[in-house]
Amino acid sequence: MGTSFAPSSPVSASPVRVRPTPVGYKGVVVAGLILLAWATLLAYLLAWYHPNWRSPGPYLLALLQMHLYTGLFITAHDAMHGVVSANKRLNNGIGLLTAGLFAFNWFPGMLPKHHAHHRHVATDQDPDFHDGHHSSFLLWFGRFAWNYVTLAQVVLMALTYNVLKLFFPQANVIAFWMIPAVLATLQLFYFGTYLPHRGEHAPDNPHKSRSQLRHHAWAFISCYFFGYHYEHHDQPYLPWWRLWRAKEAG
Repeated sequence: MGTSFAPSSPVSASPVRVRPTPVGYKGVVVAGLILLAWATLLAYLLAWYHPNWRSPGPYLLALLQMHLYTGLFITAHDAMHGVVSANKRLNNGIGLLTAGLFAFNWFPGMLPKHHAHHRHVATDQDPDFHDGHHSSFLLWFGRFAWNYVTLAQVVLMALTYNVLKLFFPQANVIAFWMIPAVLATLQLFYFGTYLPHRGEHAPDNPHKSRSQLRHHAWAFISCYFFGYHYEHHDQPYLPWWRLWRAKEAG
């Protein structure tokens, strides 16, 4: 999958400049649809679904739930850039909710780290970066998790798991609540951090990032267009659902 990313040079792949426009209520509507889809599917999978583990159905549904989990985090990410709503209180409230539903992430704690990533990308002050030398996936992911996962999250996840299994089948809780969250974390890291920022970058690349080659359907399925990562760093005022417009036509 990494071979679908373009060379790290803004000269050969300059993004289209997309003029900032008011989001209005669209950002809130998009966030609401993701929240509703995630909560509705999860409730069905926990309370009413009787999986046949010998059929592909439960595995496909787990992948769909993973995608919706990723959408929760992408919504929280947009809130970090203030592009869910022009109303700051509403924007941050949605960010707090969607980050919390994604494995109890704490929005106020993530906010300064994410902006540090944008200001100091691929440096020692970048909390998302490794050290520039040990760029293997596992080592980098370990450092990434160390910077972001807290003891409180682990405790809350454990408590929630033990409560949920009192009311719902344990296999369903593991397959449709726990595993999709873990897979979504790996998905976000792989497509939104590791592939865009690993390796060497051209000296004239101000964002020290590269982008997936233009393929809008795959860009959405893989990580809500965040494979277009140079474009995101170049124009962070674009919400995820407008980011595809910045991708060069070539």
